[in-house]
Amino acid sequence: MDRECVSLLPGVCEVLADSGSSLPDDTSLEKLLDWFSGLTEAGGSLLEDCPCLLEFISTVVHNTASDPGVLSFTLRLTGLMASTEDGFKKLQERSVLNQVFHLQHWQEAELWEDPCLRIGWIQGLRSMLQHPKALGFFVQSDFIDPLLQLQTDTSLFVASAANQLLAHILLFFQPVSSLGCNGVDEKEEGRTPTSAEYTAAVTAISEYLKVSLVPKKYTKLRQSLQILKLLALLLAQAGPPLWDKLLQTVADSLEELVTAGCSQLTLPLMDVILAACSSSGADERVPDQRVGRLLSSMLNANKPADLIHAAAAFLRRGHHDIVHTTRAVRILLLPLHIVTGQTLLGTNTTADEHQSSVVEQLKCKTSCIPIICVCLTNTPRITLSPPGVLPCPPDLIVTAVLSLLRICSGVSSSSTGCSEVCRNVIGSGKVQKCALEALTALNSSPGAKQKISEVFTVLMQYLDNPESDPTVLHKSFQALVKWTSVSTDLSFATDQLRRDLGEVVKKRACDMRWEVRDSTVEFLGHLAGVRVSAATAEEACDASAALLGGCCTTPLLKEALQDTESYVRASAIAALAKTRTHGWQQGAALSQEETEIVSRLLEILSQDTEGFPRRAVVQYFISWFSSRPSSASPPASSASLLKQCVRSVLSQGSADLDWEVKVHTLELAELLLDEAFSGHRGYRKGSDAHGALQHPYGVVSEQTYALHTHSKGAESYLADAVKLGVISALFSGLVDCDRPVGLRACRLLMTLRDAVCPDATAAVAAVSCELPGWGWGQEIRKTLGMKRSDIAAEGGIRGADEGGDGASVRVCEALRSLGLDERLDVLTQSSDHIHNSPLSLLQDILTASAAHTHPDTQPGQEVIVDCY
Repeated sequence: MDRECVSLLPGVCEVLADSGSSLPDDTSLEKLLDWFSGLTEAGGSLLEDCPCLLEFISTVVHNTASDPGVLSFTLRLTGLMASTEDGFKKLQERSVLNQVFHLQHWQEAELWEDPCLRIGWIQGLRSMLQHPKALGFFVQSDFIDPLLQLQTDTSLFVASAANQLLAHILLFFQPVSSLGCNGVDEKEEGRTPTSAEYTAAVTAISEYLKVSLVPKKYTKLRQSLQILKLLALLLAQAGPPLWDKLLQTVADSLEELVTAGCSQLTLPLMDVILAACSSSGADERVPDQRVGRLLSSMLNANKPADLIHAAAAFLRRGHHDIVHTTRAVRILLLPLHIVTGQTLLGTNTTADEHQSSVVEQLKCKTSCIPIICVCLTNTPRITLSPPGVLPCPPDLIVTAVLSLLRICSGVSSSSTGCSEVCRNVIGSGKVQKCALEALTALNSSPGAKQKISEVFTVLMQYLDNPESDPTVLHKSFQALVKWTSVSTDLSFATDQLRRDLGEVVKKRACDMRWEVRDSTVEFLGHLAGVRVSAATAEEACDASAALLGGCCTTPLLKEALQDTESYVRASAIAALAKTRTHGWQQGAALSQEETEIVSRLLEILSQDTEGFPRRAVVQYFISWFSSRPSSASPPASSASLLKQCVRSVLSQGSADLDWEVKVHTLELAELLLDEAFSGHRGYRKGSDAHGALQHPYGVVSEQTYALHTHSKGAESYLADAVKLGVISALFSGLVDCDRPVGLRACRLLMTLRDAVCPDATAAVAAVSCELPGWGWGQEIRKTLGMKRSDIAAEGGIRGADEGGDGASVRVCEALRSLGLDERLDVLTQSSDHIHNSPLSLLQDILTASAAHTHPDTQPGQEVIVDCY
């Protein structure tokens, strides 16, 4: 422990023991405890390193006027000190534990009513219960009964902490053999208590769970909910002996709860049952008979809503019990079967005893919509069920979802479904959104390809419907993209469908709602990223060309660059990058229209007032640069334009006010460095933040196309990097006020330094970079000026007088002299590494105490403490 901290700690203890009212902020005690916890976890002894803590604890415990927060802190601190067997023994010898955790003392002092004290008592015991001796103390002190009473404390925080402590006692102190069944090292020693102590705790807790599970009045369910939550945790993690004991004790109570049919307990009950199915105490292929009975009862509940939720919970867990899985699937398909009239359950459904009750439930709109949504959410999972589970072909489920979408939009009504139920879902935005999400996920289901034409017809109706809200339209566009990838040849797409799609896209691109315009623009970009084979062509093309003919995509996106909403402008730029990705990869020449778009993007980077479009522009050029072919030379005009653009983007992007724009600019600089020095010995490609660079606008080639021939020397690569503005961008980023920018620039400069400086030839050493006389250039000059004496003899800086307009600095010398390693150490530290320290915390407490004790010593001056 720091010597200065040790010297300040007695004074801090005195302040806290006095009243605790002079703390600089309400988290000071938590920070102190965090510090002590860190020391303990590192193997330190608080009793040996901080002997003043014992006197502090004794003083606080006997002072009933102490602040409740300080009392709670003291209880938790004592538990922490007793968390090791050595600390526990020393505190026991001094009778400290009996004083601190003696319940009657706090009750007689009328302090137990404060939840702050109760939670301190629980958390103190939780910290202490890390070894068998602590459990012996806990049991012998008769703390089990009070802890059980706290499970239903009026304070939810206290009840939750008590809940966690019970779980800790049962699971942490399991016999080592049962821990081994859960994958824990069976050789672990020193953790198993005597059998009598642990058995006493298990028996008392199990009986409490049994009695408390079923409330006397079903209107008071908070206790049952809390116990079920605890039981699910225990059964999921318990080894066989504990698992058997718990289930044997509570099985009857669980059956009583299941029979009672309380809807609020359906999901918590399923959590308990499924935890029991999944645990080591039961083989999920051959479930324990008690668990199997409970599960069967839940999947035969009388209330339709409970039945649906239970089936959905079972299916989410992915169990392989064929009997119950088949039952859950039929339950979840039943509402769709009723609403749409599709024969999802087969032709003979009279045997389904729940059909009439589910129909009645669906006739009520308030319960109909939630039930339908639960069923829709599970349809993708249902279609992937193992053979023998599904009562109908998977593609019929797709048909049912499409029928439901038609009913919701009012386009058609089910001729065989229940008309009263159909009326409840017409116009329901919630059902429409759930159905569209389900439809999107169903594109990978078996037999989906045969339904693609029908899917497109329904989605086109939704996109053309003037009553569709923005979210519904967005999800319709998403579904359309997903289903486009189902058919590789788009042979289903008629000329009429293409015309209709073109018209609806044009209409939505001009919608008054910016969210709709944004979704439309995003759709065009995503569609361009899907590769398909047109029905009349042999070569693959993007889906936007196949479906829209390419006639409206680019003009609409160009128009969107002028949109009044910045999100739309940014989405348009992203979509344009996706439409060009394939052309970039093929090394295609740029058309006049594409050249005009590039000019417009550079204008946006320099003039747009919003950050989103500017970020998108930089990412566009990252995509362009990354997507070039790895072989064959691009057209000279294209390469020349890209080179000019890169120089401009680096210049403008590194001077941007938005830190994310600057970070993206450094990503581009990194790509340029990787390309330039890819053949140079000693160059490590990419920084740790780079790895495999991902960006949202295009496909990154696995290989980077090199503009330079590798016969050129390192000086040529370095000179080119200077000429393109890469070095200036890195120097600018190094001194940037935003830490992510500085950190990335620093790492890239270190990578460059390590590659070119160790064996720099005279030609490499002579490569220079111009620094502006203001802004970042001035900062770099100041940094280098501090080392002027070291490099002046070698002529590292020329024309760098403080009053000059600029300076020319030799790159290698600058890389050696900027103190990059030291700067990286500072940048990688958190921003509070200086002020958020134990020493600073102790000083703050003492400073605040002095100000509280002598408020008028410095009138008119506020005592300032560290904020962290």
